[in-house]
Order: sequence, then C-alpha cells, then structure tokens
Amino acid sequence: MDQRVVCSIVKLVVQVRLLPTPEQAAALAATLSACNTAANFASATAFTTGARREYGLRKHVYRELKARGLGAQTAQHVIKKVADAYTTLKANLRNGNYGPPGSARRTAIEGKPIAFRAQAGQPFDDRCLSWQIDTRTVSIWTTAGRMRDIAFTASAEQLTMLAVYRKGESDLVCRDGMWFLCATCQVPDPPVATPEGFMGVDLGIANIATTSDGKRHSGRGLNAVRHRQRQLRARLQAKATKSAKRLLKRRRRKEARFAADTNHTIAKQIVTEAERTGRGIALEDLGGIRDRVRLRKPQRVTLHSWSFHQLGSFIAYKAARAGVAVIYVDPAYTSQACSACGHVDKKNRPGQATFCCTSCGFAEHADVNAARNIAARGVAGWAVSHAADDAA
Repeated sequence: MDQRVVCSIVKLVVQVRLLPTPEQAAALAATLSACNTAANFASATAFTTGARREYGLRKHVYRELKARGLGAQTAQHVIKKVADAYTTLKANLRNGNYGPPGSARRTAIEGKPIAFRAQAGQPFDDRCLSWQIDTRTVSIWTTAGRMRDIAFTASAEQLTMLAVYRKGESDLVCRDGMWFLCATCQVPDPPVATPEGFMGVDLGIANIATTSDGKRHSGRGLNAVRHRQRQLRARLQAKATKSAKRLLKRRRRKEARFAADTNHTIAKQIVTEAERTGRGIALEDLGGIRDRVRLRKPQRVTLHSWSFHQLGSFIAYKAARAGVAVIYVDPAYTSQACSACGHVDKKNRPGQATFCCTSCGFAEHADVNAARNIAARGVAGWAVSHAADDAA
C-alpha cells in the first residue's frame, strides 16, 4: 500500500443559524420545496434519458425548471445537485457499497431515480446569496422574491472566518424547524513543520484512541451512551404512541452530537500534544474496514456505529491548521507485531487488551503496542516519501 501524506488546503464548513421572521421562514420553506420538487423532476429525466452529466442534463430540463419559477442560477444549481448525486451513486455502485451486482439492495437502488426530500439542502452562490457580516444579516433569493435582512447568529470566531476565508457556495438547510446556512471557508495551510518523529494513534472500540505515548482515550462512556440510546429507541418504537414518536424525533441526533463532541475533544488533545513535542501524527488507513472485518452479530452494531472516520478527519484537519504533519500507514498486523523485536504472531495477542511477544517476551497494553508500530511505520513512510521528493 502506498504511503500518503496529507497536505492540502483546509476546507472548513461554518454553520450559522438563521433567525427569520415568520414571513421570511415561509418564503425559505417554499423555496426549498420548489427546488427539491424541481430536482426530483430533473432526476427522473436523468434516469429515463440517461443524461446524468450536468451539461447533457441541462439541455433536457433547464427550460422547464425556469418555467417552474426558478431563477437562472437556482436552476443551474438544481441541475448540478442532481448530476453530482448521480456521480456519487455511480461511485458507490462501483465500490460495491450497495452490495454485489444482482443483490436485492443494489437492484432496488439501480431501478429507480434518485429522490430528494422536500426540505433537502440547497446550494446558493454569491449571485443568489449575499452576506452582510457587520450587521449579521443575509439577503437570499426565494421564489417569493429577494428576502433581505434575514438575521443570523454567530460567534466572533465564525464571523472572522466568514469575513476572511468564505469562498464558494453556501447551503441552505432546514433541520428540526430551524434554519441554517453552511458556508465553505478555505483556510490556507500554515507550513507543515518537519516532524521530529511521529506519534502513532491506534483507533479502536474499547479505547477510542490510543497514542504511542501510552495515553488511552476510553470508549466506555461513549459506548454506554450508545447502548442506552439504542435501548431507549427500541422501547419508544415499540410503544408507538404520539408522545413516544415526538420524543424519538427530539432525541434522534443526540447520540451523534455526543459522539462528535467526544471526537473533537480527543482530536484536539492529540494534535496539541503532537504540536507541543514537534512530532507528526501517524494514523492507520482504515478505508473499507467495515467490509473487511467479520464479527459476530452482537458486535456488528458497535462496529457500524464506530465513528473512527470522523475522529480521523477531525485529527487531520486540526493538524493541518496547526502545521502538524499527518501520514496514513498500512494497518496490516499492527496489533499482532511486537513493537520491540518485530515478531508477528496471532498468539502475541491472547486477549483484547493484552500483548505478550512469544519471541522476546515483551509485554504491553495491546493498543499501546499497536500505536507504537503505527508510529514506526509513520517514520519509515515519511522518510520514503521525502527521499522520493528529494530525488525528483
């Protein structure tokens, strides 16, 4: 597997909450509904005609979208949204994310056009949406005309990010009756400092993250919250009363918010320690792990709710903002190899938390041992990649 070094522009999404008046909220709701109705029409056309690329689809639907009351730019964004959705679908099918050819799930997905919810998010560019940062208001195109002076709330840091780094489109989103704008900000990377070694990070379930320094971030609290939420959801779904459904709706994102907050906290601690010690961060390349790992049925729920990708992405973007190098390494046998002598054997790991080398007798917590192997591969991968750059 090729070693990959992460060094790109940091793209951050700044989410601000809109505070529209009842009249403004009604116009925004009508606009989202119209845009997504138009998107469903364009999607059905793309499905029947096979014109799933933006330019080809535009020839079939642009005039009809304009006739439905959409502005020129909004119609273009609807067409692009549909084309992008089919591009994503094609990639997922190619990668086998919906099952092998001929499977029931894949056949069902391939046999119908992509559908958009009535309140699905809609992108707007600077021709349709303008920001007034100093007054904390926005002006946005709607099907009822231009809505001006829609108030929004944001922190001082968010206002600075929007004023200095905002670039490109902003998505209008309605969630649980609240309105949000999600703006893309392109923050330039600080120079990546040459690392003095690497901190390895092993991601797991029992311990969400373990560093090669021996620091373990336990997953017990997060797993307990998820278990409790699953039990509560099951009871409420079985009850099926109006009040139970109302409570389900109110709590549906609570678990995800808790997990994201936990991952943010862990990622910040890891990056801060790496920055303080002048090291880079080595992470396992865990792409496709859910398809590779085979577990007993009771363990599958835990694996599929494991937000390792989110934690890895949080570490990567926080490291990029701090100028800390990040490298991804091959995860093969990191849990079975001895970090002291390199001996690889399944018997080296007799238990989930226990590592004892059958060759040299070295003993350590299993996750700490794996993190040290990851750190060593990070050092080797960095040396190889930079030797190739120097030779070029």
